[in-house]
Amino acid sequence: MPLDQEFDKENATGDEMSFIEHLEELRWHVIRAVGAILIFTIAAFIYIEEIYDKIILGPSKSDFWTYRMLCKIADFTGAEGLCIDKLDFELQSREMAGQFTMALLSSVIIGLLFAFPYAFWEVWRFIKPGLKPAERRVSRGAVFYVTFLFLSGVFFGYYIVSPLAINFLANFQLDPRIKNQFDITSYVGLISVLTLACGLTFQLPVVAFVLSRIGFLNPRFMREYRKHAFVVILILAAVITPSPDVLSQVLVALPLTLLYEISIMVSAWVERSKKEDAELEAKEEEASAMGEPWNPDADM
Repeated sequence: MPLDQEFDKENATGDEMSFIEHLEELRWHVIRAVGAILIFTIAAFIYIEEIYDKIILGPSKSDFWTYRMLCKIADFTGAEGLCIDKLDFELQSREMAGQFTMALLSSVIIGLLFAFPYAFWEVWRFIKPGLKPAERRVSRGAVFYVTFLFLSGVFFGYYIVSPLAINFLANFQLDPRIKNQFDITSYVGLISVLTLACGLTFQLPVVAFVLSRIGFLNPRFMREYRKHAFVVILILAAVITPSPDVLSQVLVALPLTLLYEISIMVSAWVERSKKEDAELEAKEEEASAMGEPWNPDADM
């Protein structure tokens, strides 16, 4: 029986699920989530050659979408240093099972990325019935927002952060006689880390929502330290894009700054919701003490 139906049954009968029953329910949610990841992983491994050629090795080619867009921006703004028309490095596999290992690792990562929406939905189905009515009301649409932010971060990491980092590392040379020959393990690891890290970083509004809901964060604190956060964002953008080109750093810093501002608005909304919930609970208690029926919809 699905957990949401079980929760309704508990409310109707007044019985509570035992600890073992909760574990059993959690086990099935985990099995379904892992099953989805496994299915996407197998599908990715079947088409791994096409995936490597068009997706994974995409940022290593000078005709990659990001590089072409940067060249167009360079033509429009006159910033010639922004155009990336050459990536001076070679990829090698220095281990006997290097390419096979990378094929497996890449398939698992792609499986995680594609199965993330369903996996999170399974986790949310387990968590949601345990929330209070007010908490369920304010967390409506959680699966959509978490998935949207995660995938936005993944695309940002793949199309913006990874190409800029690869361009800098590929063209950085202490001596012209030294050639850049990177191992495929290092290349795939860099793209994976940057892409997944951006996907998690884009969850900042969700983190702000949770911390604000439990009282560890408030919009006043975030506004007070906005300047400090902006400095940290600029430093992070400079680290991600070590190129001295200012426009590249702005391309990274702008979305992070926007996420911080959205997090402030989310925290403010949570604070207002908590006040409204407290007022509704006070009215309910007052009506209950007076023995009068209370309809919350009448006050809304």
